[in-house]
Amino acid sequence: MPPKTTNLAILFADVSGSTRLFETLGDATARVKVAQCLDALTEVTLNHSGTVIKTIGDEIMSTFPTADDAAAAACDMHEAIQEDVTEGSSTATPLAIRVGFHFGPALMEGGDVFGDAVNVAARMAAQAKGGQIITTHSTVELLAPIMRASSRFVDRAPIKGKKEEIEIFEIIWQEEDVTRMATGLLQEEHRPEVKLKVKYNDLEVVLNKERSSVVMGRSQACDLPINEKLASRQHVRIELRRDKFFIIDQSTNGTHVYVDNEAPAFLRREEMPLNGNGRISLGKAFDEGPSEVVTFTHVL
Repeated sequence: MPPKTTNLAILFADVSGSTRLFETLGDATARVKVAQCLDALTEVTLNHSGTVIKTIGDEIMSTFPTADDAAAAACDMHEAIQEDVTEGSSTATPLAIRVGFHFGPALMEGGDVFGDAVNVAARMAAQAKGGQIITTHSTVELLAPIMRASSRFVDRAPIKGKKEEIEIFEIIWQEEDVTRMATGLLQEEHRPEVKLKVKYNDLEVVLNKERSSVVMGRSQACDLPINEKLASRQHVRIELRRDKFFIIDQSTNGTHVYVDNEAPAFLRREEMPLNGNGRISLGKAFDEGPSEVVTFTHVL
């Protein structure tokens, strides 16, 4: 069946401050809490006629048939996870999410969604902070009057591939939020820029906001050409999304990923977050002793 293009609301939601959550609660407890959060977000999605496309790490991507469905789901998502998750901890670490969505044409293929609307929705999520719902002006115009009245303009943001900046709006989901000033709502938090050093033999690429992706494979046209017979021509890529790095396999033989202090992972047409430092092997498992290994290191 050929790919189908349709108008959808694309929504991204992820856990805000998950690093602090893991530091406070410890890996085991924090993983459980994040999993419970994703389960709650999944339930809300289904309750609003939505479809969960995928979950990656502490993030969920969903689609909805209308902008109103997405807006209502976004509000309920925040309400669903309003709880204290500090079992066994003396430090208050509330669980919060940030949500961004956009309604527009998207390409549906193989259970996934692609296209401009997906990119814009991801950008809206990147603009949101914990406890916020961010969307576009064009999406707000599609909302029912009651929901539209609960929105407000907050900023303009550049979108990759678009000549003009997009007006972005916040959907107010708490009564007390009405009293907050819109000015400066989306100021960048004071945090160091994330960087990832990807190295293969004498070749090295540093990913950051200026260079947000790298493609690796057997082809000499790749950013990092890898001399591995089992590698596909464009085997795998690493990209930066909302201050997090993800590795995406697009190969025939799959990609083996080893993150320090974690069990080796195998990806085939899948993706996963790179939360630490480690190694990558294209097509050949680590227990086979691969000689062509890529290393990745988070730069402080």
